[in-house]
Amino acid sequence: MKSMLVIGAGRFGTYLIKALAKLGNEIMLVDRDEKAMEDLIDIVSSAKIGDCTSETVLRSLNVQDFDACFVCISDDFQSSLEITSLLKDLGARYVISKADRDIHAKFLLRNGADRVVYPDRDIAEKVAVAYSSDQVFDYIDLADGYSIYEISPEPKWIGRTVGEVNVRKKYRFNIIAVKNEAGLSMNIGPNYTFRADEHLLVIGQDDDIASLVGE
Repeated sequence: MKSMLVIGAGRFGTYLIKALAKLGNEIMLVDRDEKAMEDLIDIVSSAKIGDCTSETVLRSLNVQDFDACFVCISDDFQSSLEITSLLKDLGARYVISKADRDIHAKFLLRNGADRVVYPDRDIAEKVAVAYSSDQVFDYIDLADGYSIYEISPEPKWIGRTVGEVNVRKKYRFNIIAVKNEAGLSMNIGPNYTFRADEHLLVIGQDDDIASLVGE
């Protein structure tokens, strides 16, 4: 369990809080609109009404004690920028700020954000990848052109083993798990035989996996 500070109870902040809570994290929510927080009071560990562009308000939160601070302001970029900068000035360990545009991301990073997230862009890219090929069911972008993909096995692999297909050498990615009606199995050795009714979780470079699923 980690201690999280979430600033902003808008759409993104609300979904983030619900997801963090499901994972068992301790969450403090701050927003200047009391009404915006009403549906989240029972989910968070604590909530406070306040304008986080005020250094006095932020200082009262002891931001340095949180494992991560999320700035989820959607409709006021200037406020998001000010809060991000103040958090780092006050000793916040790790600051994640929401951005809607690349230019916003650049300014947020220059003003102290350790990471910037683009919820709308990220989900759009994920949907585009998943629906651009009948073989791709999901994917997680990692970094530097590497991702984890959930794909179906090639028809020509069915009935053959991982070693016979020689996936790592021929296709330049690794199988990290197999997903079927029995659940998820991560014990995938060279003698594992491919089946038609399963999905593979593979990790590798985007270009290499795209070459396979685009065939």
